[in-house]
Amino acid sequence: MICPNGGISAVLRPPKNKNSLPTFGQKSHSAQKLILKNGDFGCFLQNSVAQWLTCLPAVGILNNWLVTIAKGKSVFRIVAKQQLAPTITKYIIEAPFIARKRKAGNFVIIRVMEGGERIPLTIVDSDPAAGTITLIVQAIGKTTKLLATKREGEFIKDVLGPLGNPTPINNHGTVACVGGGVGTAELLPIAKALYVAGNTIYSIIGGRTRELAILEEEMKSCSQEVYVTTDDGSYGRKGLVTDQLKDLLDGDFGIKAVYAIGPLPMMKAVANLTRQYNVHTLVSLNAIMVDGTGMCGGCRVSVGGEMKFACVDGPEFDAHLVDFDEMIMRNRTYIDLEKESDHRCNVYKQADAMEGVA
Repeated sequence: MICPNGGISAVLRPPKNKNSLPTFGQKSHSAQKLILKNGDFGCFLQNSVAQWLTCLPAVGILNNWLVTIAKGKSVFRIVAKQQLAPTITKYIIEAPFIARKRKAGNFVIIRVMEGGERIPLTIVDSDPAAGTITLIVQAIGKTTKLLATKREGEFIKDVLGPLGNPTPINNHGTVACVGGGVGTAELLPIAKALYVAGNTIYSIIGGRTRELAILEEEMKSCSQEVYVTTDDGSYGRKGLVTDQLKDLLDGDFGIKAVYAIGPLPMMKAVANLTRQYNVHTLVSLNAIMVDGTGMCGGCRVSVGGEMKFACVDGPEFDAHLVDFDEMIMRNRTYIDLEKESDHRCNVYKQADAMEGVA
């Protein structure tokens, strides 16, 4: 199929059953190659979905959404935006297909604008009836800062998902959920799923300061107890999340499993601690990622001496098998380029502001 911009997009076949809705996450390996070659997720969606319009029943918001795509318009509208901390923002975004299919642990790849970079973001929540997903993002790089400038009612260029494997959810009995900074947002859907599965949850959330220890009330909704730690002692216990976790492991809580998400050094420290107690521990690896479908190889990590891709083999892995030192080194590869890119972005913003004043 030829895209309006001259590129080649993947072709999806209409379903034999007209009551079946398309699932964009279930595309073929060859389709992935074509999408990446074309380099335009929006073009893929626009042309592929146009074929479905003749075979889909009227399905309310989904049908309206598809018609909008076929017209070549952006469809991923920011329904609501809430500031959780000075650099952390909650977004509710229209994405009906993703909302219907996502599970705890899934993520999306987004592009804020045409020609922008692709970044992976964990899906925090979804509302299938409203056709929305929830993302919580910390503005620390060029693209996340650009996203932070978007207002309610504005659109994101592309949202692709749900991607990755759902988090393995079992009834362990008693579980410790450990979140660091914005990692608590990624941990929340997992804690909820573990609670529904019958586990007793003890949650630990940490941040450098009080304002970065987020979602305490939300974590309380699925936890027997929530402990807060801050590096500077401005709220909760002064210290690290591993200090509180050690107390739980030493106590009579009977912790059978630990789920930890946060900065790599934090997850490494959690893994080193729980290894001493032989407690099963899962971590979610936020590796460098481009396409999110296993094609680019940018998110490769070493797990148990084998190469894995965080996007298609994960993002959750056994923490005791992860080579954290290698991953930390790989994640630092583009730090200088990111700083340079962020600097250029600020310069352009200042220039635009000056033009506006003039």
